[in-house]
Amino acid sequence: MLDLATTGSVRQPRPELGVERRLELRLIDPDGTILLLPLDGQRSNGFRTSTSWRPLAPAPGILRGWEVEVSIISLEEHSSLGVQVVLPLDGEATGFMIPGLIYGENRRAECRLRYPRVASDPAGDSLTSDRWAFRVDRASHGVVFGWSETMGLALATEERSPLGLAGLAFCGGLHASIGLNLPAREEPVSYDGHDAAAPPEVMTHDWHAGEIASLRFLLFVLPPDRHAYDAVLRLLYRRDGANDQTLNPWVSPDEGASLAAHGLYRWHYRSETGTLAESVAFHRDADEAAPVTGDREAMHVGWLSGAPAAHALLAHAHRHDIGEYASAAVSVLDTIASGLAPCGSFWGRWTPEGWDGGWSGRRDRIHSRTIAEATLFMIRAHKLEQARGIDHPAWASAIESNLRFITEAQRDDGAFPSLINGQTGAAESWSGAAGLLWIAALVEGSRLDSALRAGAYYARFIEDEFIYGAPEDVDLAPSSEDGYNAVISYLALYEATSEPRWLALARRAAEWTVSFRWSYNLSFPAHTLLDAYDYRSRGADLASPRNQHLHTYGLICLPELMRLSEHSGDRYYAQRARDSLANALQFIAREDGDFNARKGMVTERYYNSCCFGPKGAILPISHAWSAGLVVYACEAGVSLDR
Repeated sequence: MLDLATTGSVRQPRPELGVERRLELRLIDPDGTILLLPLDGQRSNGFRTSTSWRPLAPAPGILRGWEVEVSIISLEEHSSLGVQVVLPLDGEATGFMIPGLIYGENRRAECRLRYPRVASDPAGDSLTSDRWAFRVDRASHGVVFGWSETMGLALATEERSPLGLAGLAFCGGLHASIGLNLPAREEPVSYDGHDAAAPPEVMTHDWHAGEIASLRFLLFVLPPDRHAYDAVLRLLYRRDGANDQTLNPWVSPDEGASLAAHGLYRWHYRSETGTLAESVAFHRDADEAAPVTGDREAMHVGWLSGAPAAHALLAHAHRHDIGEYASAAVSVLDTIASGLAPCGSFWGRWTPEGWDGGWSGRRDRIHSRTIAEATLFMIRAHKLEQARGIDHPAWASAIESNLRFITEAQRDDGAFPSLINGQTGAAESWSGAAGLLWIAALVEGSRLDSALRAGAYYARFIEDEFIYGAPEDVDLAPSSEDGYNAVISYLALYEATSEPRWLALARRAAEWTVSFRWSYNLSFPAHTLLDAYDYRSRGADLASPRNQHLHTYGLICLPELMRLSEHSGDRYYAQRARDSLANALQFIAREDGDFNARKGMVTERYYNSCCFGPKGAILPISHAWSAGLVVYACEAGVSLDR
């Protein structure tokens, strides 16, 4: 671990503050049997230890911090023993956090999908527990947080330790604590991404006589405010950036835009239907246009394809005067404009069988976020064309219909329905923050009063540090996409009103958003694709605690993060936005055959751990949104220079 700025070195005795004096060092075997190791240099259970504490330089938002080094000397042979560092809280836990992976309860009881949930009563659900241990490569920053009524605590480590892959852990109940496992353990079960518990994963270490393991980690004492995590994540981000955690874009933004636009047009655009196929497999038959396994010819109007990608292609076409790209983008937007449901909103998805609501469980059920995103990017595309003296009456009519529908559906408290019956317009659910992105669409569509009421309502999700409900495929799970929507919407409110409250909420939303964004570069197994191509994970986002893979959807709020940095005077947001762009400029196929893809193809999934696929692999399918958002972000004109 890189030595951080310190105020000197302190040897035993340990600092005279109660929380540090409670720190425990344990040995643990595969069955979970625990032996305590003293931290004061005494011999015990065939080991001897020594500990040093180095106070960290003061940092805003952190009450106290230390870099702790524990040297463990094995005095004899020991088989299959791991080490645990355990830090008890000072009372009952009020919440835990592992960035990207665990946010409070993590899964609401009514969520229809299953992934790790934090609760004391499992109620027969093997993926519910109040104690969890995970591999650190599931987390965007190697840190675990725990809060009580009076304080917050955090333990941070790097991905690798002298004993192997590191792990993060916490335990609720009467003896609440946070901890590190060296090497990692996944308990009480593991999660492989398929809504079911997998067997626990237990890693151990075989010790040799005379072996010395020097274990380093950071310990933080924080205020009880749950947003105190941000100060620690900023510190870890600086550490990881200084620790030779370089970025590795393969191409420039201009080259990336050109390649991705080519891929979007060549592989995803369907001229006969005016649609963008959501996914296209890397492998093609002799007839490259013929469907193969992995192709998905459907088109959501927003989210996975549709208006955002078409808007990006249109902007690129105008800048480079590429007529065929412009015609394709207009054709797609014409198709979307024609897809109005009887209630007046967009349908969620076009399929070869006709229009339907999407992936929300019934053909007539529409997801609010999907059509909000479609409306927002239809507005932006329409303004692009109007600036060139081109009018599209059908687009204008569709935009007006959607804005009229959603303002009439808005509740008195400012909420928008999350699920909508496309036939009747009735609200079928108000749960979560799926309607949050309507705020930006309403601001850009000149419906400020409605947007302000919604801004006041959805503020509770940002203030609670639990924003959930945006993607159709994860139901009520918190996700990085919820954060993107919040940043876009609250910055829109601030820029429309100059009210400080909206800027504060935009900043807080941005800080929650980048908690999903990798601060470090993962070590991938030898011979895997990500290892062979030297993929750098810094800047990628975990999709959600349910969908644990890296993606680049964060490009959708890159312009807002850059402007937020300017408005606030805080360079941190711009730095993390540039990271996301640099990360996304990897794995864009530069020519046919590049990583077995075709020129311009872009995948949506990079596997960071053991979930949905082996660590170090990618999903060999190109996605319309992935290529579209690369084009969108590159067209924003952001320089990669720091």
